[in-house]
Amino acid sequence: MTAIPVARLNHAVLYVRDATRSAEFYGRVFGFEVVESAFGGRAVFMRSPNGDNHHDLGLFSVGPDAPRPTRGSTGLYHLAWEVPTIDDLALAAKVLSEAGALGGSSDHGVSKSLYGVDPDGIEFEIMWRVPREAWGEYADKGVVLPLDLDAEVRRWGAAGAARA
Repeated sequence: MTAIPVARLNHAVLYVRDATRSAEFYGRVFGFEVVESAFGGRAVFMRSPNGDNHHDLGLFSVGPDAPRPTRGSTGLYHLAWEVPTIDDLALAAKVLSEAGALGGSSDHGVSKSLYGVDPDGIEFEIMWRVPREAWGEYADKGVVLPLDLDAEVRRWGAAGAARA
């Protein structure tokens, strides 16, 4: 059987209680811009100003009484949005904290990750990928370690790179 040659995730579509409210959150926290709001605001398509997709996120309203995602059931666990630099990840930590949306963080060896929750309880990850040549022992492992974001910024950030 021939495998499908997927290059990357192009966009995500989420069912949310109120697409307009969720669009405000993703616009404020991620800087996503509305491409189109359709069906009286019940469907909103958004894109990152830093990418080249038509849209990166679609939001479809399912109503105010829709149940929140049930943790531990089958279905999507989270989406991971990649940022270009460790300094961007540090900025994301600040933005998510200010929005009351930061849920946790992890060091996966090959990446550094923050976890957040949107207004409907949908979890997401914001991650920075360590340069491939620095993966070392983690290249063939899946690890979850505590993240010391300040130390990682000192190591990989613009100020750390300037010292190197």
